[in-house]
Amino acid sequence: MISYMELNEQNHRITELSNVLSYLINERSMCDTEVSCELFFRYVDLVKEHLETEERELYQLLLMDDDNDARNTGRKFLSGSGEIKRVFGQYLKRWCKGKELRIRDHEAFIRDTREIFALVIRRIDDEIVHLYPTLLHNGYLPMKAQAA
Repeated sequence: MISYMELNEQNHRITELSNVLSYLINERSMCDTEVSCELFFRYVDLVKEHLETEERELYQLLLMDDDNDARNTGRKFLSGSGEIKRVFGQYLKRWCKGKELRIRDHEAFIRDTREIFALVIRRIDDEIVHLYPTLLHNGYLPMKAQAA
């Protein structure tokens, strides 16, 4: 099972990449560099992995809990995850082809990308404030990774 520390590390890496990419995308010529593309798709993969890990390992625990508040938290986050995946998928369909960025309108790309970053950061904030405390309180989330 994933730990609180591992989830926080994922969130930190996602936040760090979104901050770096926010600066890089401002300059049109930077969007086409191999380094920027590598960082961009690392961000995409980390966000997808984070959402999938939470769905696979956390929500089901809350959905089966006896506590109504825990079940509601599980439903809320599962629903939100589906919506983020839908919006994220539309964004990727518009701006990417395979592992390449396809930017025809730089200003629109910046606007859409900033919206995606904000959506993901709001989600991370909600996890920290609502999801993780519920999981910790109910004993579903170990603080540290357990030795193999």
